[in-house]
Amino acid sequence: MTQILVGPRSQDIFKRSAERIPGGVNSPVRAWARLGGIPAVIRSGDGAWLTDVDGMRYLDFVLSWGPLLHGHAHPEVVQAIQIAAADGTSFGAPIQAELELAEVLCQALPSMDMVRLVNSGTEATMSALRLARAATGRDLIIKCDGGYHGHSDQLLVAAGSGVATFGHSDSAGVSDAFAQQTLVVPYNDAQAMTDVFAAHGDNIAALIIEPVAGNMGMVPPAPGFLEHLRTVTEQHGALLIFDEVMTGFRVAWGGYQNICGVTPDLTCLGKVIGGGMPLAAYGGRADIMKQLAPQGPCYQAGTLSGNPIAVAAGLANLRLTGGQACYDDLEIRLRRMVDGIACEAKKAGLPFQSTVIGSMWGYFISETPVTDFPSAAAADMERWRIFCSEMIRGGVYLACSPFEAAFFSTAHTDEDIDFAINAAATACAAATA
Repeated sequence: MTQILVGPRSQDIFKRSAERIPGGVNSPVRAWARLGGIPAVIRSGDGAWLTDVDGMRYLDFVLSWGPLLHGHAHPEVVQAIQIAAADGTSFGAPIQAELELAEVLCQALPSMDMVRLVNSGTEATMSALRLARAATGRDLIIKCDGGYHGHSDQLLVAAGSGVATFGHSDSAGVSDAFAQQTLVVPYNDAQAMTDVFAAHGDNIAALIIEPVAGNMGMVPPAPGFLEHLRTVTEQHGALLIFDEVMTGFRVAWGGYQNICGVTPDLTCLGKVIGGGMPLAAYGGRADIMKQLAPQGPCYQAGTLSGNPIAVAAGLANLRLTGGQACYDDLEIRLRRMVDGIACEAKKAGLPFQSTVIGSMWGYFISETPVTDFPSAAAADMERWRIFCSEMIRGGVYLACSPFEAAFFSTAHTDEDIDFAINAAATACAAATA
């Protein structure tokens, strides 16, 4: 049964959109399908808050799925966009600002000698894998079950049967030939990684992984897991690719690799580095990156890559951050909020598992800790649905899927934190009624 959570204008616009746009949305997770309702149609954002077309306001913890580290419409980001746009929206030619951004990224990530700018996280991961194949002369890649690295054919692959198997197509339109090039291994299972490299190591070009999983909910790596990946890839001559599209400049200055101390061969970035504009990047060791055209034989191109408006927004977003101290402060304040929500859950008798790293957070309605995709899928989806619906009713905008991370920003105030905790008290009570 459809559960209406939003006002009449949102309902009308979404109904009309569904006649012209498949499912009424331009990205599936926006559809609120798991909540059984119709999504709010957003009119504007200001700081930590969204306003929909019916005038309803929401405290936002989606933040455009991660990019808005400093909230909506930060004046310095907006000004940077306006100044860049006044000089031209696109040139398809080199600009100084893309060099400035490349220097910031390479200085923040010691693993990154050189970087190529692209337009989306999907483009970054797809291109990094092509580059890995070119650099190694091998065909196979490894990803983790439940890990999402964009919608390119080679990555829309789900696990087959068994511990470490060749995948099968996870989307209509993806041929089995692509799926058979991808091995799917459980997240946080070091032995499975050892086994798959023992069986296929001579043919594996790269292992791609989110160092902190953010698309099965937020699941941190087990102690020693990432270190094991670094060891086993080096032993077999494969490349280690960190997909830090989500965690890059979100959990720490640079990314999670600066926390865990594991150095990948290639890194994919996105979201925060674009400040809300379409911008992503991949980069790594110079000897690998020099395989890219026009310097090398691996081709990748893009008309809007290094777009001046997107680069200006990204530079402004990163300059506002200023370094690691920003993330330390964000984590302290975010932990207060998440601990407060967990306290309300405990009072209500709602099993609540939570994780905070930097300005990212995640939660599961689960009796036991979540360590991989099967344990994430085993969480209580019905009570999650009630909790999430009630939070939205109470004016707190959370991801409408239990398999998405949540985000915090410098725009969230202490009053906003208290607002979220108070809303959670009502939502937890509803989920246990």
